[in-house]
Amino acid sequence: MTTATATAKAPAPAGPVAGGNALAGTRTLIRFALRRDRIRLPVWVLALFLGTLMTANSFRTLYSDPQDRANAVRSVDSPAGLAMSGPRHYLGDDGFGSILSHQMLGFMTVLVGLMSVLIITRHTRAEEETGRAELVRSTVVGRHAHLAAALSVAVLTNLALALLLAFGLAGLGMEGIDMAGSLLYGFDHAAAGLVFAAVAAVTVQFTAHTRGASGMALAVIGVAYVLRAVGDSGENGTLSWLSPIGWVQRSYPYVDNRWWPLLLCLVFAVMCAAAGFVLSTRRDVGAGLRPEKPGSPTASAALTTPVGFALRLHRGTLIGFGAGLFLMGAMYGSILGDAEDMLKGIDEIQEALDRIGGAGVVESLASMVMVVLTVVAAVYVVMAALRPRSEETAGRAEPLLATGLSRARWVGGHLAVAMGGGTVVLLLAGLGFGIAGAASTGDAGLLPDLVGAAVAYAPALWVTVGVTVVLFGWFPRASQAAWIVPVYAFVVGYLGQILQFPSWMNNLSPFGHVPRLPAADMNWTPLLLLSLVAAGLVWLGLAGFRRRDLETK
Repeated sequence: MTTATATAKAPAPAGPVAGGNALAGTRTLIRFALRRDRIRLPVWVLALFLGTLMTANSFRTLYSDPQDRANAVRSVDSPAGLAMSGPRHYLGDDGFGSILSHQMLGFMTVLVGLMSVLIITRHTRAEEETGRAELVRSTVVGRHAHLAAALSVAVLTNLALALLLAFGLAGLGMEGIDMAGSLLYGFDHAAAGLVFAAVAAVTVQFTAHTRGASGMALAVIGVAYVLRAVGDSGENGTLSWLSPIGWVQRSYPYVDNRWWPLLLCLVFAVMCAAAGFVLSTRRDVGAGLRPEKPGSPTASAALTTPVGFALRLHRGTLIGFGAGLFLMGAMYGSILGDAEDMLKGIDEIQEALDRIGGAGVVESLASMVMVVLTVVAAVYVVMAALRPRSEETAGRAEPLLATGLSRARWVGGHLAVAMGGGTVVLLLAGLGFGIAGAASTGDAGLLPDLVGAAVAYAPALWVTVGVTVVLFGWFPRASQAAWIVPVYAFVVGYLGQILQFPSWMNNLSPFGHVPRLPAADMNWTPLLLLSLVAAGLVWLGLAGFRRRDLETK
């Protein structure tokens, strides 16, 4: 064959070079992403949907008559209460819909933002970090196809959630929850989700690592929530207008039904998404705009040990959760001084506090809040305990284990950081809770009491780590099921106290066996038993990992 003939028969270059279409293959990638997340996304959407419906339906019992609703409205009419809920304008209406929006919208937009951020990072930066994006783009796939597909999946997911919420809430037939308000309430969630998905589309351009991109986007969500809280607790609420969460809350579903604040979210999302596409053209595949810092020519002695190396990998997540839980504890602690006034007249909450027992409302409320702080700490330990699984599937574990490093020592390093780090973030949560609580109530004795109450949950966190390592060791493909532990703990440990779930449900959670300090008396026996169970689960999980083959995707 001559050179001319060979040249004539050579295939045209693949991808955007051939057709000049930077979005080529987007539709296929959307179908592929939906296929990959066929379980993950429905679980997210259904959890958010059912959680909202359960909360709204519980209002029938919590606020069964107008006087109960009036007491609920009055209970949050303070700077601390407004910082935890939303703008004061909602308090002019004591209907079920207004109470739902005021109490739930700010909190739910954070969860929707988390879901959206994880969708974007999973289908963009994670694909590049594992090398799959480079392989895919060697075919007929445009440069912007991955980001466009990820944003499209985020849009579809948020729209599905919005419609479910709209029709589900309207179908409850509750006073003050009509179809018009429900549509706005649902699309408020979608608007917030699109904003933070677009933010993630920008952050994935700056770093070469998935965790770094997710961390930056989650930091933006945290700043947005803080700006909203500070603004709503002030006189004029100016700072709230700097936050997308503040925009969403000021649509006032079920009160004024204003749609125009959602236009702010849409414009901001379009601008961020466009910036993400532009920035993606200024970097190589697999790289980030932020240059990697040159490392030391020699490793420190700590990096030569399994625990030191694991701590280096986990330090960003550990610092982020530690700072976040300290601030979260401080925010909750600031309302303890107003606890008796906030809960006066709300019989169901008072009954839940009475079931806990304790010297007073402040101690009982603190023990309920401690469950929330502990569940957030459990999120950290599950993430940390699942890190060996991500290292394994990414192919980074195999070279390490090909050396003299044993499997038990390698996994043990990550588990030590998960268990020790979980205890540290609990300590920081209790410290923030105690400092703010002591300041708001004027009772300095709350500081050591709340720190001790937080640390008492450490054995339950260790059991959570044990469950995760058992799944990793014996059923690696089912490792993500470990997330059931913190979710279940929140549902039965916090909501179950208010909705009066049967006690046996609480006993199925490791957190249900921890003494409810500072309301209850200290009991060391369950903490010792939880520690022994955690040790047994870790041993069982390591035994399973030693007996199975490594899996690399």
